[in-house]
Amino acid sequence: MSETMISKFQFEVCANSVESCRAAQLGGADRVELCAGIPEGGTTPSYGEIKQARRVLDEGAAQGLKATRLHVIIRPRGGDFLYSEWELERMAEDIRICRELGADGVVFGCLRPDGSLDTEANARLLEATQHPTPNTQHPAITFHRAFDRCAHPEQALEELISQGFDRILTSGQQPTALEGIDLLKKLHEQAAGRIKILAGCGVNEENIRKIHEATGVTEFHFSARESRKSQMIFANPDVYMGAKGADEDTILVTSAERVRATIEQLEKL
Repeated sequence: MSETMISKFQFEVCANSVESCRAAQLGGADRVELCAGIPEGGTTPSYGEIKQARRVLDEGAAQGLKATRLHVIIRPRGGDFLYSEWELERMAEDIRICRELGADGVVFGCLRPDGSLDTEANARLLEATQHPTPNTQHPAITFHRAFDRCAHPEQALEELISQGFDRILTSGQQPTALEGIDLLKKLHEQAAGRIKILAGCGVNEENIRKIHEATGVTEFHFSARESRKSQMIFANPDVYMGAKGADEDTILVTSAERVRATIEQLEKL
């Protein structure tokens, strides 16, 4: 990929494991968003996973692969984005530990019961990003898809700019970014370079070019995952670790080939 292309587009892969982080790097991703709990929409991964992801990405860069940045989601549970005092304490501590483990950025978002941004809670978590670490570079701060549950997106965008967020991950308040094209375009125009709009959810090699051309958005978030069957020979069909009937014999892992194929759709422009 040319230097011009690198400056024009940014590609973030939602990685559910260290293995997916390496695949994203092999495919040419600019950064990963490391998450656990993908069926719940993403939750904070373990500290061991973060530490290993940092090491693996650094090793890849040292071997000549892209210097893929590591962002970590800060979300203590699935469900809504209205957090208790104890949850906010954990989130602030998670941010501080992520900084100590070498994360380049964190991803979070808090709402009030009426769907407005919880500016006080968000400010508290932003303050935690200032935690001093050996890595003196200021972390990148993304407001995640809590944005797609907020009541007034245009107002929320202005508040996030004033609070100092770097980007907003959004599907345009629709189930997928492709369906949210109209709002994505409006948000991109309203942002006018003051904050980055990161289009995500359902973005893939089949639609990324259409989304870009329709909205002007130049940052994209996608998973590029594929299914892999479990290598277990024996399985007890009567026992489930989660919900009954869930497919627990399939593992989803990011594919380097799909990452590359998705990026290549915009390389052609």
